[in-house]
Amino acid sequence: MRCPLRPLRPELSLALAVGAVTLLVLLSVHVSTPPSCLVPEEAPGAPALGTWRPPPAHARPAPCLANTSVAAHPEFAGQPQHVRNFLLYKHCRRFALLQDVPAEKCAGPVFLLLAIKSSPSNYERRELVRRTWGQERLVRGARLRRLFLVGTASHPHEARKVNRLLELEARTNGDILQWDFHDSFFNLTLKQVLFLEWQETRCANANFVLNGDDDVFAHTDNMVTYLQGLDPSQHLFVGHLIQNVGPIRVPWSKYYVPPVVTQEERYPPYCGGGGFLLSSFTAAALRRAAPALELFPIDDVFLGMCLQHQGLRPASHSGVRTSGVHVPSARLTSFDPCFYRELLLVHRFLPYEMLLMWDALSQPGLTCGQQRQVF
Repeated sequence: MRCPLRPLRPELSLALAVGAVTLLVLLSVHVSTPPSCLVPEEAPGAPALGTWRPPPAHARPAPCLANTSVAAHPEFAGQPQHVRNFLLYKHCRRFALLQDVPAEKCAGPVFLLLAIKSSPSNYERRELVRRTWGQERLVRGARLRRLFLVGTASHPHEARKVNRLLELEARTNGDILQWDFHDSFFNLTLKQVLFLEWQETRCANANFVLNGDDDVFAHTDNMVTYLQGLDPSQHLFVGHLIQNVGPIRVPWSKYYVPPVVTQEERYPPYCGGGGFLLSSFTAAALRRAAPALELFPIDDVFLGMCLQHQGLRPASHSGVRTSGVHVPSARLTSFDPCFYRELLLVHRFLPYEMLLMWDALSQPGLTCGQQRQVF
C-alpha cells in the first residue's frame, strides 16, 4: 500500500524555489568564467600577443633611496646642493617611463634617428624643431624619425603642468620619451643611459643617431648626404672633438666637478654634447659600457668614458660647430645662411632664429658667391 503524498507547506515551497534559483545562478557564473590560467581571445584589432605595450602603473620601479654613506666624506657637506644630490643618487638608474612613442615609430627601416634632449618646459623649441630640421620625412630616400628625451620638473606644481603639456604633445605628435626623474644638467647623463636602453629594444634598427640639444640647428639634409657613404655596422662617433682637458674645479662654473666626484685630472677625448652623430655599432658599444661605469655628471664626458672603455675614440667633423660660427670680419653677420649651407650642426639657436635659417636655406635661389648680410 503506497502512502499518499502530502501537499508541501507554503513556507517550505518558497525555500526550495529560492534555493533552486540560487543554484542556477551559481552554475551559470561557474560555466561562463574562464579559468584564470587561460588567456582569453583578443578582440578584433587588438595588438598581437607579444608586442610591446606601455608598462602598467603597478610595474613602476620602486623609489631609489639615497646612498647616505657618501655624506660621511669630509668634503661632502661643503659641496653645492646639486653636487650633493648627484653623489647621493648617482647609483639610481631605473625610472618609470611616463610617455612613450607609438610602436610604429621604428617599425620600418630608419636611416637617421633624431634623439633630441629637451627640458620639460621647452615647448616652443620642440615645436620649432618639428617644423624645421626635425621633420619626419624622406631625404634622398632615407627615412628620418624624431624623439624628444625629457625628464620631469623638480618643483611639484611645475611638474604637474609640464607633465600634462608633455602628455598632450605625445598624443599629438608621438615623439615624447619622458622618464620620471628630475630633469637637470647633472641628470643629462642619466637621460643618455635611459635612451640607450630604450633604443636597444625599441629602435635598434636605426642605422645612425643624431644626439643633440633642442637649441641646435641641424642641417639634416647634409647629414644624410654625409652618412649615406658610411657603414652603420662600423664605428662612427663624430662631432666637435674636445681633448686634453680635465675637470673644472671652480664652484661657480656650470661644469664644476670637485675631487669628491673624481680624482682624475684629465678627461678622455669626447665630443661636445650639443650634437654628434653615431652609428648603430657605436650605440651598441655605449650600451655595453654604460653599466660597467659609475655615472658621471657631465654627459658628453661620460660618453667619452664609455668609448674609451670599449677601446674606441671619437672623431672630429668640421661641419659640427657646437661653439657657434665664427665669421672672418666684424662687418659680416654670423647669421648669413651662406655660412651654414655646407655645415651639419650649429649650437645655440633661438627658436625664431631656427625658423629663419631653415627658411633661408630652403630658398631655391640662394647664392653664396660672396658673403652678404641677409638678416
